[in-house]
Amino acid sequence: MRIHAVRALLGNEVHLRAGHPFRGAIEEVHDGPVRAVQMKDLDPVLGVDWRGVLRTRLGGRRPPDWLASGDLLFVARGTRFYAACVDMLPGPAVCGPHLFHLRVKPGRELLPEFLAWQINQGPFQRALQRAAEGSSQLSVRRPVLESLPVGIPPLADQERIVALARLARRERELHGLLIRNRELQFESIAEALAGPLPSS
Repeated sequence: MRIHAVRALLGNEVHLRAGHPFRGAIEEVHDGPVRAVQMKDLDPVLGVDWRGVLRTRLGGRRPPDWLASGDLLFVARGTRFYAACVDMLPGPAVCGPHLFHLRVKPGRELLPEFLAWQINQGPFQRALQRAAEGSSQLSVRRPVLESLPVGIPPLADQERIVALARLARRERELHGLLIRNRELQFESIAEALAGPLPSS
């Protein structure tokens, strides 16, 4: 499949910020007005799992970089680097300091969901692995991430790729359900076979 795409540096297409500078561990406040997204809350396919996102209060004088629908969160350390798209927010939210917060610059013809998909694909992943630094734990520095190239096809092609990715995700979900249903069927048969012997 041949697609015409313009090559550009990631840093030219997005505003890239570090996560909120919490001092130490993020303190949980059960009725806190702000949600703090951390690495544990992210999935490269499903995005942010808001059910487990910690509530807190923000201190300090610096105005926070609030998350918005369409932003990307990038896991910049650990064994796997990936991006996740922010969808519908349940309220004011920021991301933790171990994440990068990406927002497509105004006027760019670049779909956030397409950019997240591209970051999570093999070619970009290999570039990330080559650029990662560290001995005990690998990480990708902000200037390095900004310097990596991305391919930007026309919006119509971006939309088609995003639609195909959604379809593939749905196919995986359905396949998983079919496998689970078959396992339950076999469990039922095994339980019937293990039942008590008939009385003579």
